[in-house]
Amino acid sequence: METHIKAEPLKTMKGTDLQKIIPFLWFDTQAEEAARFYVSAFDNARIKTTTQYSAEGAAASGMPEGSVMTVAFQIEGLEFTAINGGPVFKITPSISFMVSCSTHQKIDDLWGILSEGGTVLMDLDKYPFNEKYGWIQDKYGVSWQLMSGHDTQVIAPCLMFAGDQRGKAEEAINFYMSLFENSSIERIERYDKDEDGPTGSVKYAAFTLGVQNFKAMDSGVDVPFRFSPALSLVVNCENQQEIDHFWDNLTQGGDKSAQQCGWLKDKYDVSWQIVPKELGEMLSDPDPEKSKKVMSALLQMKKLDINDLRKAYEGK
Repeated sequence: METHIKAEPLKTMKGTDLQKIIPFLWFDTQAEEAARFYVSAFDNARIKTTTQYSAEGAAASGMPEGSVMTVAFQIEGLEFTAINGGPVFKITPSISFMVSCSTHQKIDDLWGILSEGGTVLMDLDKYPFNEKYGWIQDKYGVSWQLMSGHDTQVIAPCLMFAGDQRGKAEEAINFYMSLFENSSIERIERYDKDEDGPTGSVKYAAFTLGVQNFKAMDSGVDVPFRFSPALSLVVNCENQQEIDHFWDNLTQGGDKSAQQCGWLKDKYDVSWQIVPKELGEMLSDPDPEKSKKVMSALLQMKKLDINDLRKAYEGK
């Protein structure tokens, strides 16, 4: 059974001002190496900014002071951030990235690069749902679903609900859409009774949160992986009202022990970071004293307070 719901017209993504949600990738020490690998693999890709660990950040994380902390990069118009956070978390395929490729040759090229040293989750082949499709977990643990298509947004995060969360994809989609303005469901395909997945649950869904495209599905079979804080979704907020809105709603029913420094885990085990849009500029300020004071203030917070962060930044 397939359901189509008419979506509102999408605005065109024009960089970070309209990309409110940024995928955040946690690595042990390979953030810079991985970012350069992805930039070399994809067209229209570049490294944007790099930050280093201050003394406070190093003490909190166990990483060397002055070493690379985060790398912001962009591929095919989508912004990403990678962090060197140590061996605490590992990325899983529960959040992967669907890549719409305009030609079969493009799929072959990307598959050849991303599969080197990686693990094949689904063979590159022709399937009933797509002329050419393959699912690969690369050597850094990030998963990519390559497929034929012509989506305006070339890369879209895809959430797979498995284990205790299996069968909750549609509920989660509706919950997330209730929090972001101008969200819509574009398409839902459901499992029939003779298929592996829970009958009536989401086999595939395409939806938008604001101007951004996302995909979601309930796992058809039992899989060994679950959502991990190693791949979180950063929400860049314009003001404290937005921070309060997203934090207060996303923390309902979530894991309270996972709440720190703007991080949270929602009731579906998906990890988010609710941060003021200006935080990145504060932490990367060329004046080390300013960034140091902001980091010190940040480490004391769960839900972030913009005014307190600004006071720390301004030395008040």
